Amino acid sequence: MSARINTIIFDLGAVLIDWNPRYMYRKIFKTEEEMEWFLENITTGDWNENQDAGYPLHKATAELVAKHPEWENEIRSYYGRWIEMLGEQIHETVEILAKLRKDNSLKIYALTNWSAETFPKALERFEFFKWFDGIVVSGAEKTRKPFADFFKILLDRYNIDPTSSLLIDDNFRNIKGAEAVGINGIQFLNAEQLKTDLKNIYGIAV
Repeated sequence: MSARINTIIFDLGAVLIDWNPRYMYRKIFKTEEEMEWFLENITTGDWNENQDAGYPLHKATAELVAKHPEWENEIRSYYGRWIEMLGEQIHETVEILAKLRKDNSLKIYALTNWSAETFPKALERFEFFKWFDGIVVSGAEKTRKPFADFFKILLDRYNIDPTSSLLIDDNFRNIKGAEAVGINGIQFLNAEQLKTDLKNIYGIAV
């Protein structure tokens, strides 16, 4: 068993919240193939991550429209209709969060790559956001996972010892970034796997 964990850090998207641009773009594109091409080549993951790190949405949109004017409506829909990309909470993982927060020996935080301009919409929608002892949003800090400075903001702000903390994140790149600053990590695949790893690796039963 690893060192005693007293702090658990949750990623939000794809761990606790089902967010997917396809929910909105299926209303725009006639075929899955056309939609997938657009997401892979125009509003790419790298492009969205730049806004997660604090780049203004209106600037990012205007610049992409200037580069691809033939896709103006589709590009403007990305943030203009962003709320339609926001699915439901992932109930099985939220149940794990609910059990963990009842353990008085644990502190629970969220560390998320998320635009500071769209995050308030999620904050209004999901009641469980109130359960965290603190939330650090990349867009507000002008940096993001997997960069060391973003992890260190969380550690410093809440006086967290990285060696007794654990990040739960679906992105392996982010797990490696956490480990680089001394934080333990579990790559999230599904709720059952998370329960098993928490118990078998860290002795935390949920």
